[in-house]
Amino acid sequence: QVQLVESGGGLVQPGGSLRLSCAASGFTFSSHAMNWVRQAPGKGLEWVSLINSGGEGTYYADSVKGRFTISRDNAKNTLYLQMNSLKPEDTAVYYCAKHYGPGGMDYWGKGTLITVSS
Repeated sequence: QVQLVESGGGLVQPGGSLRLSCAASGFTFSSHAMNWVRQAPGKGLEWVSLINSGGEGTYYADSVKGRFTISRDNAKNTLYLQMNSLKPEDTAVYYCAKHYGPGGMDYWGKGTLITVSS
């Protein structure tokens, strides 16, 4: 069965950095685009970033552009999100999600909480 397991969340100070990982199993990871999506407390889901199957194409929400970097290691079936210059408004549960066509995401991890606070 498809499984996506996020790790790397925690408490970080404003301006700090954190690297999230998502371990994938149960499907051919290297054949699928992947996403990061987040949900801040009391808010809806916000798409954060997308990476294509080979890792050479990346896309970002304006809110994180220039600060976050999505990457993947297909040999390790792992997706990453490097988060730099973190702001309090980045506080959210971060989910990795498998891209599914047409127009969506079909499998999600359970999420990992990032809290940006002094």
